[in-house]
Amino acid sequence: MFYYIAKYIVRFIIKIIFRIEVKGLENIPKKGPVIICPNHISLLDPPVIGALLNRRIYFMAKEELFRNPFLKLLLGKGLGAFPVKRGTADLSAIKTALNYLKKGQAVGIFPEGTRSKTGKLQKAESGVSLLAVKGHAVVVPVGIKGKYRLFSKITISIGKPISFEKYAGSKLSSQELSLIGEEIMKEIAKLL
Repeated sequence: MFYYIAKYIVRFIIKIIFRIEVKGLENIPKKGPVIICPNHISLLDPPVIGALLNRRIYFMAKEELFRNPFLKLLLGKGLGAFPVKRGTADLSAIKTALNYLKKGQAVGIFPEGTRSKTGKLQKAESGVSLLAVKGHAVVVPVGIKGKYRLFSKITISIGKPISFEKYAGSKLSSQELSLIGEEIMKEIAKLL
């Protein structure tokens, strides 16, 4: 309940302070496991994406945010975000994401693993590739273009879902995980 109230409040506020254009909403599957994969340019990306897309999204969020009791309550209980230890193979975060995907939910992951300070796309971390295959989820690339400044234009372009079912059931090498990540990042780049 809190999630949907927060979603509509955030949606209302961002439509006042930014000129937001969303393209490709029809590309988000209405049901089934899906990984939403945007580029990451600002701390505002998760609430903006969560507020504007038509499905509930369970975002991975850096563990440090959950150290603050208020943020832990807001992000975890209120918004359904879950912590990930960046720079490691965080099995707990992977299991949490897989559980959401097995329930047919949408999981939000910034494939680069961190914000880009320059706006240039970085290499994808292998976790998103692993989750796409093991979670039998389609990946929806999302390009966020613009700067979060008062009344500035922000364009959110949503690409067509990408399936990696051809890899299902196989043990993935690090090279295959990298290739999947590269494909995801190429699709995001096309949207910028």
